[in-house]
Amino acid sequence: MKLKLGLCQMNVTADKEANLRHARELLTKAAVGGAELAMLPEMFNCPYENAAFPVYAEPAGGESWQALSAAARDNGLWLVGGSVPELAEGKIYNTSYIFDPKGNEVARHRKVHLFDIDVPGGQRFKESDTLAPGDQITLVDTPWGKVGVAICFDIRFAELFRIMGNEGAALICVPAAFNMTTGPAHWDLTFRMRAIDQQCFVAGCSPARNEKASYVAYGNSLVADPWGAFPLHMDEKEHVQVVELDLDDLAKYRGQIPILSGRRTDLYRTQRQK
Repeated sequence: MKLKLGLCQMNVTADKEANLRHARELLTKAAVGGAELAMLPEMFNCPYENAAFPVYAEPAGGESWQALSAAARDNGLWLVGGSVPELAEGKIYNTSYIFDPKGNEVARHRKVHLFDIDVPGGQRFKESDTLAPGDQITLVDTPWGKVGVAICFDIRFAELFRIMGNEGAALICVPAAFNMTTGPAHWDLTFRMRAIDQQCFVAGCSPARNEKASYVAYGNSLVADPWGAFPLHMDEKEHVQVVELDLDDLAKYRGQIPILSGRRTDLYRTQRQK
């Protein structure tokens, strides 16, 4: 079975309405290019700044949710709607809404692992200053099988991806915004690692790079396959690209190196010193 996946690496501005219009334009372009499932970047409707998250935050069903639902419905797309600041229960979450081609929300993923790093001489950012963490694994049943969703920093936690792999994920979509410290060092590497670990396709969609932004995204949206190759790999500029993934290849990869079937479900025995 083949899936045409569209990645929309978009320029993000401080104008929410302009971002929403532009996202819909890019999603239409992806659909015209043949995409059946499309993905937007992390925090596509606002600047990636702690100061911006409370200002741009909306409840589910708000302006951004409505724009995503309409884009999925109008273009007949399955849609992983990047992520937006979601206001719920007095908290703000980094949330990805997932829609079916009729515009129905079928799932939402709240970023589980918040981006709290402090690299001397590099990037410092503390999402936990404004955001609350989610606590759910997100898997969606689609015509192509199970699709997992995670957000950016989640990809560094192999156990989350292991659960999705064990549950049969054929593709894991990761809206993300690595920066110019972590991106060159770890972006390609982490996506390859998770794809090889779970023997599935793993796709990352980033904002395009804006050198004038307070937080400079790395770009380089990509898809890694179970062998660790990149059937799609962008540069830093705005792009919409569609790639065809042959999900029947998963059986081939899994048969050649049977990691999934050989996994221990019991605990590893601990060697104890007498």
